[in-house]
Amino acid sequence: MATITAALIKELRDQTGAGMMDVKKALTEAEGDMDRAKEIIRAKGIQAAGAREGRKAQEGLIASAVVDVAEGQVAYAVELNSETDFVSKTPQFVQLGDEVIADVAKADASSVEEVEKAPSQAGTVHDTVEEAAALFHEHVKVGQFAKIQGPRVEIYSHRKSVEMPPSIVAIVATDEAGSAVAHEAALQISAMNPKWLRREDVPAEVIESERRVATEKSQAEGKPEQIIPKIVEGRLNAFYKETVLLDQQYVKDPSKTVGDIFKEVGGQALSFARLEVGKGEEE
Repeated sequence: MATITAALIKELRDQTGAGMMDVKKALTEAEGDMDRAKEIIRAKGIQAAGAREGRKAQEGLIASAVVDVAEGQVAYAVELNSETDFVSKTPQFVQLGDEVIADVAKADASSVEEVEKAPSQAGTVHDTVEEAAALFHEHVKVGQFAKIQGPRVEIYSHRKSVEMPPSIVAIVATDEAGSAVAHEAALQISAMNPKWLRREDVPAEVIESERRVATEKSQAEGKPEQIIPKIVEGRLNAFYKETVLLDQQYVKDPSKTVGDIFKEVGGQALSFARLEVGKGEEE
């Protein structure tokens, strides 16, 4: 059995918001397996409401651009982080975002590493960001990056307030017919934060985990054994409606799904991305 250390307990408490004893029991039952321990906590309904996994939010902006290419369009989005919103809302920081995204698009970067190596007036984007850090007297860095390509690409940039730069950018690629509702889909992505485009995109291990959680939760609730499979399928469908874009209720008309609005115009959504300031991977 794996050793249940204080560091492991703290990590799981930070990620779930559950109490120390609940966390320790879950880790013991899961023999130190963090993912399994999270499942146990969820199944027992002891995860704190509103608890959020991941790192603490950072300040900054999301810069984005669409470029026409021979095959259609390409969209790029880059997160630039600062330590304070005082810096991120300055005209100089916004200009930094404009310069970086222009360099990224020109270099046709495909990863964070390629973003930082993209040529710029300062040498590379990495050099540009380093110069900005010296100017603002704050730690400035490149955060998340997304590149989406298709026949048509739509970008929606969301600002939390008029004086702040974009903090959420949603991108969706569609075929020509689907472009008629691409803006609506981008609004949906921004607001509802789906994780996958279609059910088939959900990893098998994620589905299996959701089934286990739903089964154990139903058993803990004392549901009759013979109806548990039906309850599990219902809860799995609810999971799809929450996390899969085409299964989500369309925010402007809940009687439809996002998939329905694409069917109405005879179009397809091909891929999407959503970036939000401070929601990237832990450094």
